[in-house]
Amino acid sequence: MKKPSTLFLPLAALSLASCGGQKKEEAKQPNIIFMMTDDHTTQAMSCYGGNLIQTPNMDRIANEGIRFDNCYAVNALSGPSRACILTGKFSHENGFTDNASTFNGDQQTFPKLLQQAGYQTAMIGKWHLISEPQGFDHWSILSGQHEQGDYYDPDFWEDGKHIVEKGYATDIITDKAIKFLEGRDKSKPFCMMYHQKAPHRNWMPAPRYLGIFNNTTFPEPANLFDDYEGRGRAAREQDMSIEHTLTDDWDLKLLTREEMLKDTTNRLYSVYKRMPAEVQDKWDSVYAQRIAEYRKGDLKGKELISWKYQQYMRDYLATTLAVDENIGRLMNYLEKIGELDNTIIVYTSDQGFFLGEHGWFDKRFMYEECQRMPLIIRYPKAIKAGSVSNAISMNVDFAPTFLDFAGVEIPSDIQGASLKPILVNEGKTPADWRKAAYYHYYEYPAEHSVKRHYGIRTQDFKLIHFYNDIDEWEMYDMKADPKEMNNVFGKPEYAEKQKELMQLLEETQKQYKDTDPDEKEKVLFKGDRRLMKNR
Repeated sequence: MKKPSTLFLPLAALSLASCGGQKKEEAKQPNIIFMMTDDHTTQAMSCYGGNLIQTPNMDRIANEGIRFDNCYAVNALSGPSRACILTGKFSHENGFTDNASTFNGDQQTFPKLLQQAGYQTAMIGKWHLISEPQGFDHWSILSGQHEQGDYYDPDFWEDGKHIVEKGYATDIITDKAIKFLEGRDKSKPFCMMYHQKAPHRNWMPAPRYLGIFNNTTFPEPANLFDDYEGRGRAAREQDMSIEHTLTDDWDLKLLTREEMLKDTTNRLYSVYKRMPAEVQDKWDSVYAQRIAEYRKGDLKGKELISWKYQQYMRDYLATTLAVDENIGRLMNYLEKIGELDNTIIVYTSDQGFFLGEHGWFDKRFMYEECQRMPLIIRYPKAIKAGSVSNAISMNVDFAPTFLDFAGVEIPSDIQGASLKPILVNEGKTPADWRKAAYYHYYEYPAEHSVKRHYGIRTQDFKLIHFYNDIDEWEMYDMKADPKEMNNVFGKPEYAEKQKELMQLLEETQKQYKDTDPDEKEKVLFKGDRRLMKNR
C-alpha cells in the first residue's frame, strides 16, 4: 500500500497545544472542493497569461495558492478524463476508454474511500459517466443530452429522481453546491465535486453575458491557417476544423427564430425553446447582427475562417464568464461561513481545448492545447501563496493527492502519485519525480475523426504514435517549437533523443501496465454505441 506523505504533518497528524498546556487536540481533516469545468483551457485564463479574457476568481485561487504549468490529461476526452480522476487509474485500467463507454461504478474511487474515512461527499453538476454515481451522500447530475446537460432550464437526476430546474445551468449548479454546504453535517469534513457544463459546445452564454463581446475582435493564433506541412495523416484527416466542421446552426447560431420555427426538429431549436421568452428576445437581438453579416455573402477563404473564429471566440469566452463569476460566489460563501481556509480548493478542467490553434476547436489530440489542462489549488495551511510548479503532473494524480491530505492510506493499485510533496514545498519538483506524462486516446473512428494514438510528454519533448488505421510517429522539440509545427521524428540531428524517448515510452507503458497499446490483442473501442438503436 502507498503511504500518505508526511512532509507536512499539521494536516493529518500534528496536535495543537493550548497556551495553558491543556490536552492536545487533533487537527481536523481538510474539506475538499474539486471544481471542474468542461473544455476550459489555459489560453482562456488570465492567471496562465491568456490575453483573451480576465478571470479574476480563478486568478485568486492561483495567486493565493499554486499554479501547475505542466498538468496533463491522460486521455483528453470528457468521460474518460472523469473516470481517470475518480479512480486515479488510466483508461485501460478503469475500463472507461471513450465517451461511448459506461463507467463501472462498483470499482474503487476516491470519494468512496473518503466517505469510508468519515467525509460527507457530494457530486453536483456534470457527471457524464452514464452509470449512477456511487460513493456520494448526495448527488445531483445533469441528465439531458446523454448527460451533456442543457444550458437553459436543465434536467437533473438527483438522488435517483428526475427534476427540471429553471434558470441557467452554471448558476443552478452553484446554487445546489451552496445548498449542500448549508445542509451538511457540520461534524464531518466534506468533499464536494462541483462540475460545470460550461464552456462546452455549443457555447451558450448566460443571459447577462449575451452579446458582451459582439464588438470585440480577439487576436488570432499564429497557426490559425496551419497547412500541416511536415506532419502526417492524423492532422490532415481530422474533422474538427473551424473552416469545415463548425456548423452554421448549432455552432455559429445563424438561424432566426422564424427559421427555427419552420423546422422544430433543428438541434439549435431544441435548446433555444428551453429559454424563457425574455431571454429568447435578447438572443434574437444579439445574434441578428451576426446573421446579417454572414448573409451578405461576401466572405470567402481565409477571411471566412477569421470571421468564424471571431464568432466562436465570442460565444466560448462569454460562456466562460459565468463560470468565473460563480467560482467567486462559491468562495465568498465559504469565506462567510468560516471554511475558506479549511478547504482545499482545486480548479481544473477535464482537459484543455483548441481555440483556433492549428485551425481547430475541440480536444482529443495529444497536442499541447488540449493535452495540457489547468490546475490551480488553494489551501493556505499547506500551500504558499503565489507558488508555481513545472512538475509533470497528470489527472490520475488528483485522487491520491486528496487521500494523502485526508490522511487516508493510498491503495497500491492507484497509478497516479500524490502531489502533496510538491504542494507543501512551494511547487518544487522532488528529485525522484516522474520524467514523463503518459497519454492514450482510443475513440476512433468516431466524432471528429481523431486517430487513436499514445505517447509521452517530458519537460522538453513530446513523442506520439498514431496507430490503428495508420502507423505514424511524431516528435516535437517543445522548447524550440512550442506550437508543434515541426515534426522532427526521423531527423538525424534528433536521432539520440529519439532513441532515448522511445526507450522511455516503453518503460512508461510497462510502469502503467499498458501492455497492448496498439490494441492488437484486445480492441478497446469497438465503435460508437451511442449511435446504435435501443441503447
